[in-house]
Amino acid sequence: MATPADVSDLVTLCEMAREEMAPKRGGEVLSRLDPWAAGIRGHLDWCLAADQIVVVTGCIDDTPVGYGIMRVSPAPDGNMHAVVEELFVDVDARSVSVGETMMAFLCDEALGRGALGIESLALPGDRATKNFFEVQGMVARAIVVHRWLDGR
Repeated sequence: MATPADVSDLVTLCEMAREEMAPKRGGEVLSRLDPWAAGIRGHLDWCLAADQIVVVTGCIDDTPVGYGIMRVSPAPDGNMHAVVEELFVDVDARSVSVGETMMAFLCDEALGRGALGIESLALPGDRATKNFFEVQGMVARAIVVHRWLDGR
Protein backbone atom coordinates (compact mmCIF):
# COMPACT_ATOMS: atom_id res chain seq x y z
CA MET A 1 0.00 0.00 0.00
CA ALA A 2 1.20 3.47 -0.79
CA THR A 3 1.48 6.06 1.96
CA PRO A 4 1.73 9.86 1.96
CA ALA A 5 5.52 9.40 2.07
CA ASP A 6 5.28 7.96 -1.47
CA VAL A 7 3.58 10.99 -3.04
CA SER A 8 6.65 12.46 -4.75
CA ASP A 9 7.45 9.13 -6.41
CA LEU A 10 3.78 8.63 -7.30
CA VAL A 11 3.60 12.07 -8.95
CA THR A 12 6.61 11.19 -11.11
CA LEU A 13 5.10 7.83 -12.08
CA CYS A 14 1.69 9.43 -12.84
CA GLU A 15 3.37 11.96 -15.10
CA MET A 16 5.26 9.17 -16.88
CA ALA A 17 2.01 7.23 -17.36
CA ARG A 18 0.27 10.25 -18.88
CA GLU A 19 3.19 10.99 -21.22
CA GLU A 20 3.21 7.37 -22.42
CA MET A 21 -0.57 7.30 -22.91
CA ALA A 22 -1.01 10.56 -24.84
CA PRO A 23 0.34 9.50 -28.27
CA LYS A 24 -1.45 6.13 -28.28
CA ARG A 25 -4.67 5.65 -30.21
CA GLY A 26 -7.39 7.01 -27.91
CA GLY A 27 -4.82 8.64 -25.65
CA GLU A 28 -5.46 12.18 -26.86
CA VAL A 29 -9.13 11.92 -25.91
CA LEU A 30 -8.29 10.32 -22.56
CA SER A 31 -5.74 13.08 -21.88
CA ARG A 32 -8.28 15.75 -22.77
CA LEU A 33 -10.81 14.24 -20.37
CA ASP A 34 -8.34 13.66 -17.51
CA PRO A 35 -9.76 15.69 -14.60
CA TRP A 36 -6.49 15.39 -12.67
CA ALA A 37 -3.97 16.37 -15.35
CA ALA A 38 -3.38 19.81 -13.83
CA GLY A 39 -3.50 18.63 -10.23
CA ILE A 40 -1.88 15.22 -9.96
CA ARG A 41 -0.41 15.79 -6.49
CA GLY A 42 -3.74 16.98 -5.08
CA HIS A 43 -5.48 14.01 -6.65
CA LEU A 44 -2.97 11.59 -5.11
CA ASP A 45 -3.28 13.25 -1.69
CA TRP A 46 -7.07 12.86 -1.95
CA CYS A 47 -6.79 9.21 -3.07
CA LEU A 48 -4.48 8.33 -0.21
CA ALA A 49 -6.96 9.79 2.28
CA ALA A 50 -10.14 8.31 0.75
CA ASP A 51 -11.56 5.13 2.29
CA GLN A 52 -12.93 3.82 -1.02
CA ILE A 53 -9.60 4.23 -2.85
CA VAL A 54 -6.62 1.89 -2.73
CA VAL A 55 -3.24 3.18 -3.88
CA VAL A 56 -0.38 0.75 -4.34
CA THR A 57 3.26 1.35 -5.18
CA GLY A 58 5.16 -1.33 -7.07
CA CYS A 59 8.84 -1.52 -6.22
CA ILE A 60 11.96 -3.34 -7.28
CA ASP A 61 13.98 -3.57 -4.09
CA ASP A 62 13.19 -0.16 -2.56
CA THR A 63 12.80 1.71 -5.86
CA PRO A 64 9.23 2.63 -6.89
CA VAL A 65 8.70 1.63 -10.53
CA GLY A 66 4.91 1.42 -10.73
CA TYR A 67 1.63 2.36 -9.14
CA GLY A 68 -2.02 1.48 -9.13
CA ILE A 69 -5.16 3.33 -8.09
CA MET A 70 -8.37 1.38 -7.50
CA ARG A 71 -11.81 2.53 -6.38
CA VAL A 72 -14.10 0.07 -4.57
CA SER A 73 -17.65 1.32 -4.28
CA PRO A 74 -21.25 0.09 -4.41
CA ALA A 75 -22.68 -0.60 -7.86
CA PRO A 76 -26.29 0.38 -8.59
CA ASP A 77 -27.37 -3.15 -7.62
CA GLY A 78 -25.93 -2.59 -4.13
CA ASN A 79 -22.98 -4.96 -4.49
CA MET A 80 -19.42 -3.71 -4.27
CA HIS A 81 -17.48 -3.27 -7.50
CA ALA A 82 -13.79 -2.46 -8.07
CA VAL A 83 -12.38 -0.26 -10.82
CA VAL A 84 -8.64 -0.06 -11.39
CA GLU A 85 -8.52 3.57 -12.48
CA GLU A 86 -4.78 3.66 -13.10
CA LEU A 87 -2.10 0.99 -13.35
CA PHE A 88 1.38 1.75 -14.64
CA VAL A 89 4.86 0.27 -14.60
CA ASP A 90 7.92 2.12 -15.89
CA VAL A 91 8.85 0.66 -19.28
CA ASP A 92 12.33 -0.29 -18.01
CA ALA A 93 10.78 -2.36 -15.19
CA ARG A 94 8.23 -4.32 -17.21
CA SER A 95 8.36 -8.07 -17.68
CA VAL A 96 9.56 -8.76 -14.13
CA SER A 97 6.08 -9.22 -12.56
CA VAL A 98 5.69 -5.80 -10.89
CA GLY A 99 2.38 -5.22 -12.68
CA GLU A 100 1.19 -8.74 -11.94
CA THR A 101 2.08 -8.36 -8.26
CA MET A 102 0.25 -5.03 -7.99
CA MET A 103 -2.78 -6.45 -9.80
CA ALA A 104 -2.86 -9.50 -7.50
CA PHE A 105 -2.69 -7.16 -4.50
CA LEU A 106 -5.53 -5.02 -5.88
CA CYS A 107 -7.67 -8.11 -6.58
CA ASP A 108 -7.11 -9.39 -3.04
CA GLU A 109 -7.92 -5.97 -1.61
CA ALA A 110 -11.08 -5.71 -3.73
CA LEU A 111 -12.20 -9.18 -2.65
CA GLY A 112 -11.49 -8.29 0.97
CA ARG A 113 -13.73 -5.26 0.58
CA GLY A 114 -16.55 -7.42 -0.78
CA ALA A 115 -16.25 -6.60 -4.48
CA LEU A 116 -17.94 -9.03 -6.84
CA GLY A 117 -15.95 -7.85 -9.85
CA ILE A 118 -12.98 -5.78 -10.93
CA GLU A 119 -12.41 -3.90 -14.16
CA SER A 120 -10.05 -1.46 -15.82
CA LEU A 121 -9.48 0.31 -19.11
CA ALA A 122 -7.17 -0.43 -22.03
CA LEU A 123 -6.71 1.92 -24.96
CA PRO A 124 -7.62 0.59 -28.42
CA GLY A 125 -4.59 -0.82 -30.15
CA ASP A 126 -2.63 -1.12 -26.89
CA ARG A 127 -2.16 -4.84 -27.30
CA ALA A 128 0.35 -5.12 -24.43
CA THR A 129 -2.15 -3.70 -21.93
CA LYS A 130 -5.00 -5.80 -23.30
CA ASN A 131 -2.82 -8.92 -23.10
CA PHE A 132 -1.77 -8.03 -19.55
CA PHE A 133 -5.39 -7.80 -18.40
CA GLU A 134 -6.36 -10.99 -20.24
CA VAL A 135 -3.58 -12.87 -18.42
CA GLN A 136 -5.19 -11.55 -15.20
CA GLY A 137 -8.45 -13.23 -16.27
CA MET A 138 -10.14 -10.00 -17.38
CA VAL A 139 -12.11 -9.72 -20.63
CA ALA A 140 -13.65 -6.79 -22.48
CA ARG A 141 -17.22 -6.04 -21.43
CA ALA A 142 -17.74 -2.83 -23.41
CA ILE A 143 -16.21 -0.81 -26.21
CA VAL A 144 -16.31 2.98 -26.00
CA VAL A 145 -16.33 4.68 -29.40
CA HIS A 146 -15.41 8.28 -30.24
CA ARG A 147 -15.39 10.59 -33.26
CA TRP A 148 -13.71 13.97 -33.61
CA LEU A 149 -16.14 16.60 -34.87
CA ASP A 150 -13.52 19.16 -35.92
CA GLY A 151 -12.30 17.25 -39.00
CA ARG A 152 -9.30 15.48 -37.47
